[in-house]
Amino acid sequence: MAERGKRTVRDLRRGNRASLLRHLYFEGPLSRQELGRDTGLSAGSISNVVGELIADGMVEEAGAVESDGGRPRILLQVAPGYGYVVGVDVGETRVRVELFDLALTELAAADLPLSDSGHDVDHVVRLALDGIERVVREAGIDDSEVLGVGIGVPGIVAQTDAPGAAPGEGDGIVVHGQTIGWDAVPLGRLLRAGTALPLFIDNGAKTLGQAEMWFGAGRGSDNVVIALLGSGVGACVVTNGKPYHGASSSAGEWGHTTLRVGGRTCRCGSRGCLEAYVGAEALLGRWPGARGEVSEEIALAELIAAADRDPQAGALLAEAAEYLGAGIADLINLFNPQRIVIGGWAGLMLGPRILPTVREVAAAYALHHPCAQTSIELGRLGADAVTVGAATLPLARFLDTGGERPVGLPAQADAERHPEPGSVRNRIARAVR
Repeated sequence: MAERGKRTVRDLRRGNRASLLRHLYFEGPLSRQELGRDTGLSAGSISNVVGELIADGMVEEAGAVESDGGRPRILLQVAPGYGYVVGVDVGETRVRVELFDLALTELAAADLPLSDSGHDVDHVVRLALDGIERVVREAGIDDSEVLGVGIGVPGIVAQTDAPGAAPGEGDGIVVHGQTIGWDAVPLGRLLRAGTALPLFIDNGAKTLGQAEMWFGAGRGSDNVVIALLGSGVGACVVTNGKPYHGASSSAGEWGHTTLRVGGRTCRCGSRGCLEAYVGAEALLGRWPGARGEVSEEIALAELIAAADRDPQAGALLAEAAEYLGAGIADLINLFNPQRIVIGGWAGLMLGPRILPTVREVAAAYALHHPCAQTSIELGRLGADAVTVGAATLPLARFLDTGGERPVGLPAQADAERHPEPGSVRNRIARAVR
């Protein structure tokens, strides 16, 4: 028996697999020689591990490049079709579900409006499970090919204490969503009643942050704050390359920091929160020209378009820019980031109009030295980046474990709970009874 804390041969092998798989995923295609140079592993280890990964179907050849006077070097890459991941964004007005291959190429998508039921828990669970079933069926793949489902939700996600579980992984996840009326909702358990697929759940701003760090405006920096502006406001704080969760995973509730004592009432129940001044719901609630019969996205676009001719609309955007700039100055002073990235559907809509003012205000309120070292820019992954980020949750687990497939519901328990194979719709019905 191995001594506690001492790495075994199995640990070393798994670590080598994970190191190569991650490096190939983010930097590939690469040759075996380049992998050895970049990872520091010996030629023998590279040969053995790459051979295993190819035999398992996780890595494939991706052409060849000429070498200096020798044989062409074969390039390798992570095989996009080895498995699939699902991302779910439980948003303010809809549940969006997307299925991706391992290259995060979208293969199927479903948009499911929340309608009049709003964030009623049973309604949200039913929509999420229905969307998962729909995209898997549309893509024509089997459940066994899905490495996991990542879900981004509004609110605080209490992490599971299951041994060996990744952050947000498993059935014991509980969500505290004060602004949507969720108080300790056992979302992991409710979803598990309707699917055997591995589940990973995190706050939507944090999933957006991971997407921007992997593929977007945060790539290449270790200290970044990614801000999500939608109906509400949140943030993902990344320090030394890792998302900061805090003692109970509530770090990043930037929208509920107080910018004005005794200020406007926020939907969280407090007063003077940043969200009460820059969130789309709050902005539209103060604009007389807002049409209630259209979506928030359409209404915000109309507000921005009206700003040049409607003094009230222009004043609202000017005020939002000032409060947002002041809030960003707080982030600069607190966290000293290299970059602050503004994302979310509302942030990307407002950004082209107010970003210059936001930068000026941030510079006026922040300490000069850290502010001069911080860039403030827009996200690069579009309005659906939360869904992409949610899909990275099971993908991160896959890469970190060297290609180990996570365990969903044990086969025996699944058979007992769902005796009719493949009947996902029946599982959905049972999940919300």
